[in-house]
Amino acid sequence: MSAQTQPSSAAEKSLWPEALPPRLAAVAVASMLFAGGCNFAPHYSRPALPTPPAYKELQGAGSVWQPARPSAAPLRGGWWRVFHDAELNALEVRAAAANLTIAAAANNFFAARALSRQARSQFYPSLTTAPAVVNTRPSPAQFAGLQRSGTGSGFSVRSFTSYTLPFDASWEPDLWGRVRNEAGANAYNAQSSYADLAAARLSVAAELAVDYLQLRGQDSLQDLLDLTVAANRQVLRLTQNLYHSGMASDEAVAQAQAQLRTTEAQATNVGIQRDQYEHAIAVLVGLAPAAFSLPALPLRAAPPSIPAGVPSQLLERRPDIAAAERSVGMANAQIGVAKSAWFPNLLLNAAGGFGNASFVDWLTWPSRFWSVGPTLAETLFDAGLRRATTEQYRAIYGQTVANYRQTVLTAFQQVEDNLAALRLLAQSTGQQDDAVAAASRGYREAYVRYRSGLDPYLNVLTAQTALLNARQQALSLRVQQMVSSVQLIKALGGGWKVSQMPTPSALRSARVTAYSAHSPR
Repeated sequence: MSAQTQPSSAAEKSLWPEALPPRLAAVAVASMLFAGGCNFAPHYSRPALPTPPAYKELQGAGSVWQPARPSAAPLRGGWWRVFHDAELNALEVRAAAANLTIAAAANNFFAARALSRQARSQFYPSLTTAPAVVNTRPSPAQFAGLQRSGTGSGFSVRSFTSYTLPFDASWEPDLWGRVRNEAGANAYNAQSSYADLAAARLSVAAELAVDYLQLRGQDSLQDLLDLTVAANRQVLRLTQNLYHSGMASDEAVAQAQAQLRTTEAQATNVGIQRDQYEHAIAVLVGLAPAAFSLPALPLRAAPPSIPAGVPSQLLERRPDIAAAERSVGMANAQIGVAKSAWFPNLLLNAAGGFGNASFVDWLTWPSRFWSVGPTLAETLFDAGLRRATTEQYRAIYGQTVANYRQTVLTAFQQVEDNLAALRLLAQSTGQQDDAVAAASRGYREAYVRYRSGLDPYLNVLTAQTALLNARQQALSLRVQQMVSSVQLIKALGGGWKVSQMPTPSALRSARVTAYSAHSPR
């Protein structure tokens, strides 16, 4: 400490230790200068994976089915609005705020973010203090033994009080990049957890939309069966009238009654699946099934136009792909942490404070004490532990690369599957509509001829069954179209973009509020 920086008073002197020895000062300065020089983590770049220029199913779609018109808006957050259903919109908002799966994923992210901050704290020194006031009384038996041996004459046993105010500072310079790689690995992990949260939100939103559309499909089926029951009652009354007039047999009446009861049973059975979908929706929005209900409403939405884009864009749109890629980065940083264990650790320690047996003189300059000095630690023999640890993290890195590539390939498959499903469903729906029209025409002809006494009731029964089956199949295909539309949106990422992921600097801030509804209390 130079003359210009010497403390000018006793009060100031009590806050400063004596000058650091020159050699120790030189070691500390050299350590700080060298701290940013080494990093043993391999250079990281996102694993390469060949991507096709276009989706196979779009190339073969031709003019039969186009997944998106040129005017179709790109997917964004709140993608469920493309179905133009106010009830679905309200349910999705409730699920985003109250779903417990999303809440668990959100808190997992907050924990990962906290771990990232913990890792970064190692860049800085730690300072601790432990003030103590201790009253001590030695054992009289010890001093009695000293007096008998002739070495303790003149000693008296009394209690005394010691006052200490110690300060301990320690810092481990990041000579080999261990702290940087640990902080980097935890930042990657936090980003991966954030992407997992986005994936959970997308999965819950898609599951809710599918259950809701299936429920509305059951409502439409209920309407269809109710209309069929009404038509069958009309046919039964006609058959009974014809029987009383001698134009129909009792067998025809029995067949008409059996057809009516069978259709009524089908209509009743629809309620089972509808209730199950309603219960599933209740859980998704964070409610017990007993506290939730939806009024019946037939399915009215039409399959939306969905812009699929090109396969290369999928890498930036899928949160599960982003999470897998961040896991690769974390594994890469952990290799650097493992390799840094081959080199010695330098720990800089400093301790100082005040200690006295008198409270009045506790914080005076003569009561000061201090110690300072570096500690260098190196493992001389570990029976291959460090080598095995490095090999372990290299293998983990290879595993995460394989998982990332598998995630990408699975994403391509899911998009292609749903593109194919929508293309073929568009064709089969049109064909089934033609089948419904033909069955309806056949039923009308059979009913007129039966009413006129030209044909037996068996013809009407056959036509009724064919028409009901055709209408049920047409409805099922339309529900499949809606479900496949949701699954395609989910496969495309639901409008999410990798640019929404927080940067490492943003992770150090408490202002990551994209999911504030699930922020920790």
